[in-house]
Amino acid sequence: MENLSPTEFIDCTSDEVLHHTREVTAGLTSFRAKAVSLYYAVRDGISYDPYRIELTREAFRASTILKKGYGYCVAKAIVLAALCRACGIPCRLHFADVRNHLTTRRLREMMQTDTFYCHGYNDINLDGRWLKVTPTFNLSLCERFKVKPLDWDGTGDAVFHPFDTEGRRHMEYIRDRGSYADVPYDEIVELFQTRYAQIILSQKTHTPVGAFGREGQEESESSPTLKTK
Repeated sequence: MENLSPTEFIDCTSDEVLHHTREVTAGLTSFRAKAVSLYYAVRDGISYDPYRIELTREAFRASTILKKGYGYCVAKAIVLAALCRACGIPCRLHFADVRNHLTTRRLREMMQTDTFYCHGYNDINLDGRWLKVTPTFNLSLCERFKVKPLDWDGTGDAVFHPFDTEGRRHMEYIRDRGSYADVPYDEIVELFQTRYAQIILSQKTHTPVGAFGREGQEESESSPTLKTK
């Protein structure tokens, strides 16, 4: 089954992935319990960082991302897919274009848009049902941005909330790009080079680790609460 098999990028049989999977799921017996534990391990254990996007093939491998300990939405989805497959849980990648209203000022200036193209998340199959799961924003980042953390119990979908904890617009899905058994590498690279040239260029400026979270916290603390009607 293609959604259980190792691929170039979802290298679920690599030593790094297998070791991490065993650590996270130790003592758990059901597929649901394992999937939930893996979700939180990726959500909170891999720091979200949209400033350090690398476009090499190696950078898109789950084992590489695990070693680094950080990544953006696509990277985190790749890791979750690999960990689930290592446990025998069918998992695939899902992509969509989303409009994010709660990005930082600096990231908006670099992107020159509030649309995030090819946002990555996962489809996980439990009990014969495909569930949509988004492990992107870690808990500490949500607290800084005043966004409710996205929890998951393995029984339904876990997608971004439309509003944050203060009633402001948070996330809108505007185009579904479909599901994939492996990373559509060439398509993503071409899209990112076209849409996110300034972010890719920032790789050479050595953006500090954690800069995105600090920017979000500073802006949240300095901005008045805006209630959405």
